[in-house]
Amino acid sequence: MATFLYRLGRFSFRKRHVVALFWVALLALAGAGAAGAPAAGNSSFSIPGTEAQKAFDLLDERFPGASADGATARVVFKAPDDQKMTDPGNKAAVQDTVDELSGGAEVTQVTDPYQGGGVSQDGTVAYASVTYEVPGMELEESSREALKAAAEDARDSGLTVEIGGDALQAVPETGSAEIIGIGVAAVVLVITLGSLLAAGLPLLTAIVGVGIGVATITALASTLDLGSTTSILASMIGLAVGIDYALFVVSRYRAELAEGREREEAAGRAVGTAGSAVVFAGLTVVIALVGLSVVNIPMLTKMGIAAAGTVAVAVLIALTLIPAVLGYAGRRVRPAGEKSKLLGGGRAKDKADKPNMGTRWASFVVRRPLAVLLLGVVGLGAAAVPAGSLELGLPDDGSQPTSTTQRRAYDLLSEGFGPGFNGPLVVVVDAQGSDDPQAVFQQAGDEIKALGNVVNVAPAAPNKAGDTATIAVIPDAKPSSAATEDLVHDIRAAGADIKDGTGAEVLVTGATAMNIDVSQKLNDALVPYLVLVVGLAFLLLIVVFRSILVPLKAALGFLLSVLAALGAVVAVYQWGWLSGLMGVEETGPIMSMMPIFMVGVVFGLAMDYEVFLVTRIREAHVHGEKPAQAVVTGFRYSARVVTAAAVIMIAVFSGFIGSSDSMVKMIGFGLAIAVLFDAFVVRMAIVPAVLALLGAKAWWLPKWMDRALPNVDVEGESLAAHAGAADKDDEDKELVRA
Repeated sequence: MATFLYRLGRFSFRKRHVVALFWVALLALAGAGAAGAPAAGNSSFSIPGTEAQKAFDLLDERFPGASADGATARVVFKAPDDQKMTDPGNKAAVQDTVDELSGGAEVTQVTDPYQGGGVSQDGTVAYASVTYEVPGMELEESSREALKAAAEDARDSGLTVEIGGDALQAVPETGSAEIIGIGVAAVVLVITLGSLLAAGLPLLTAIVGVGIGVATITALASTLDLGSTTSILASMIGLAVGIDYALFVVSRYRAELAEGREREEAAGRAVGTAGSAVVFAGLTVVIALVGLSVVNIPMLTKMGIAAAGTVAVAVLIALTLIPAVLGYAGRRVRPAGEKSKLLGGGRAKDKADKPNMGTRWASFVVRRPLAVLLLGVVGLGAAAVPAGSLELGLPDDGSQPTSTTQRRAYDLLSEGFGPGFNGPLVVVVDAQGSDDPQAVFQQAGDEIKALGNVVNVAPAAPNKAGDTATIAVIPDAKPSSAATEDLVHDIRAAGADIKDGTGAEVLVTGATAMNIDVSQKLNDALVPYLVLVVGLAFLLLIVVFRSILVPLKAALGFLLSVLAALGAVVAVYQWGWLSGLMGVEETGPIMSMMPIFMVGVVFGLAMDYEVFLVTRIREAHVHGEKPAQAVVTGFRYSARVVTAAAVIMIAVFSGFIGSSDSMVKMIGFGLAIAVLFDAFVVRMAIVPAVLALLGAKAWWLPKWMDRALPNVDVEGESLAAHAGAADKDDEDKELVRA
C-alpha cells in the first residue's frame, strides 16, 4: 500500500492541474445538484419492529386521511387573574381564534376547546388543537405566520396565549460558534506549521471536502428522506477529520523536506507514510459510522452513512488534493523547523538541539509508567461515575428553553391539566377479527381505567369501518417519568390478556410510547454494535500494527474515554453542572440516540489518534530502536501534530454547542469532551505508559498469524527499498554517461 500511495502522491503533485480541476468540477457538480434540489425536511422518524411503530402504521391504514404524520399545534389560552376561560368575553376571543385558524390553507382540523373537553377543571386554562396535512418541517412559512398571527390577536384581548407542538419546528441553526471553532483551528494550524500558507492548506481542502459532502447530501435529501440534522452532523465530523488528515500529510511533507528530499519526492513519501495512516484511520471511522445501521433505526442509519461518505471524501482529498496544492505552493511551504519571516523565521535559535515537548513528556512517562497509568485510569473512572445515573429520553417541548413559546405552552398545560397531559398515550384496538368490536373497545377502556397512574381515559373513537378504535389515555405523571413507562408496560400486559380472550390486538403508541421503544431498541442494539464495530476495527488494527496487545489496549482505552465522556454529558445536560457555561437552559434525560451515536463516532476518532501516534512508534521500533526509546522517538515526531489535531477537532466540535438544535448541541459537547479525554489522557498518557510496561511484548504476534496477515506496510519500509533501487539506477546512469 505504501508504494501505491507513494506513486499516487507523486502523480498528484506532478499532475496538479488535472487533480485540482477534478475536485473543483466535483464541487461544482455537487453544488449545482444542491441548488436545484428541494429543501431538506424533517426525516420521517420510524423504528421498525416496535409496537409503537406497528400501531402508528395501523392508524395510517385504518384511519385514511387522518394525517397521522401531519404537524400539530396546541394553542393554549390562560385567563387573566380572577377570570375564567368560560367568561363570555374570553370565550368569544377563543372562538374567534378557532375560526381564524380553521381557514388556514394546510389545516385539516381545529378542535373547539368548549366542545372537545379542552378546558381545565378550574376553568383558568383552555387549549385548541390544530392539525395540518403535512409534517412540521414541510409547512409553508405562511401557515406558521398565520398561526402566530392568530395567537397574537387573542393576546390583544387580554389572554395569555402560547403555542406548543411541532408546527413551529424550524431548521436548526449552528450559530456563529461554528465559525469561532474554525478560527481556533486556523490559529492552531499556524502555530503548528509555522506558516500562514501551510496552515491554510488543511483548512482549504477540508472546506472543499465538506462542501462536496454536504452539497451531495442536500441534493439527495428529498429523494433519500434525509433530515436537516444529517448535513449538520456530516459537516461536523467531515470538517474535523478533514483538517486532521490534511494536517498529518502536510506535517509529514515538511518533515521529508527537512531531511533534504526534493518536493515531489517529499510529497510522494508523505502520502506513502502519513497517507497510509490516514487510510486506516479513515476506515475505522467509516466502519464505526456505517455500523450504526445494525440498530435498524432508519434515521440513525442515514446519519451514519452520510457522515461516513463525508469522511471517505476527506481521506481521498488528503491523498490527492493535498499533494496537488503543495505543488502549487512550491517553496512557500517550508521544511519542518523553519518558520516564515512573518512568524519569526530566520532568527537565530538559542538551543538548536533542545528536546521538544513531546520528547520530554514521553521520557517522563517511560520513567514512571505505572504512576501515569494509574492516574489516567482513576481520573477517567471518576469522570465516568455520573454515567451510572444515565436516563434516556427523546426531546419534547418540556426540554425547550423557558424563553420559547413551546415551553411556556407545555408548562401551562401541565398547570391546567396535570403533568401527564403533555405525554398522552394512544391505545389502538384492532378488533377486525372479533365478533363484537364494540364490546372489545369497551373492555379495553375499562381495563385501562382500572390501572394505576391514570388520570383520564377517553371513550373509544372507532373508524368508519368500526373494526379499529383509538383510546386516548392521560397518565398521572410526566412523560419522561418511570411511572409513565410502567403504565405503558401495564397497558401492554392487559392488552395481551385481551388478545388471548377475544383475538383483538391492543397496541400502545404516541410520543411517550415511541420514546420507550426507541430506548429499549437502542439498549438492545448497543452490545451487538460494540461487538461488530470493535471486532472489525480490532482485526484492522492487528493488520496495521501486526500485534495483538496494541489493538487490545486501543479498544480498552476507547471504552474508558467514551464512558468518561458519557459521564460528562450526564453531569452537564442531566444534572446541570456548568449548564450556564454550556448554554443549557433546561436539564433533562439524555437523548436516546446519544450513547450509541457517541460510541460509533468516538471509536472511529479514537482509532485515528491511535493509528497516527502508534505507527510512528512502531516505525521507530521496526527500524531497530528499543521499545522505550521507540516510544520517545514516536512522540518526538508525532506528539505535536496529534496534539494540534486534537485541539482542532475539539474546537470544531465545540462550535456546534451553539446550535439551536438540542441533539446537535449535545452531540457537539459529547464529541468535544470525548476527544479531550481520549487524545490527552488515553493516547498521550495511558498508551505510552502501557507500551513502556509491556516493552517488546507489545509487538508480539503468533508466527502463524504473522504469515497469514497481509503486509500493508503502514511504516513505509518498502519506500526505503524503492528509494534505494532508484538511487542505484541513478548511479548506473551516471556510470554509463562516464
